Amino acid sequence: MVLTVHHLGISQSERIVWLCEELGLDYDLKLYQRSPVLSPPEYLALHPLGAAPVIQDGDLTLAESGACLEYIIHIHGAGKLTVQPGAKHYADYLYWLHFGNGTLQPAVSRAMVLKFTGLPDDNSMRVRVDSKQGQMLQFLNQRLGATKAWLAGDEFTAADIMVVFSLTTMRKFFAIDLSEYEAILAYLQRVGGREAYQRAMAKGDPGLDVPSILLGPPPPPFEGVWKR
Repeated sequence: MVLTVHHLGISQSERIVWLCEELGLDYDLKLYQRSPVLSPPEYLALHPLGAAPVIQDGDLTLAESGACLEYIIHIHGAGKLTVQPGAKHYADYLYWLHFGNGTLQPAVSRAMVLKFTGLPDDNSMRVRVDSKQGQMLQFLNQRLGATKAWLAGDEFTAADIMVVFSLTTMRKFFAIDLSEYEAILAYLQRVGGREAYQRAMAKGDPGLDVPSILLGPPPPPFEGVWKR
């Protein structure tokens, strides 16, 4: 049976669409619109948490970006886009593979939630959370400045797929200013130049103006994602 990828618009499930395009897989893409912000009923029916992504492969239904990514790579992708144990950048690959959802995305999400609580900018909690987000971005910027290529070394890997959402499409929910992080911006331009990324975004979120809104230095205008 053909692998099915259930993609909720403007969500982390773009990672799985991108992965399938990078691997050149034959897959069935099903698109879902937010209702008005969270998952619609038909997406909730796929998984009790309404989590995105969700994939189906025969009798298997699987959620969580990292789990879906590793399953597809090893079951359908012959281990491509990974770094094998014992290779030079294996530890780097493992670290950055888990950095995206283990460190960066939580930091951005916490900053977003506190902003929408209406707490003033000088609130002690907001100051701490905003500082942590800045620390994460600077750390990432230093890494990319040192490698001048991809997160796990000279080759593009699944680690890059896991990190990019938090720097790009996430800005539709929370306007992160990346203008002071030159290495991140250069990295995102490399990402934006990948044909598989272009195909994935065109298929999964055709309404997004990726080059001008998500891959440039100014934060995009807040377009009321939370108010639809």
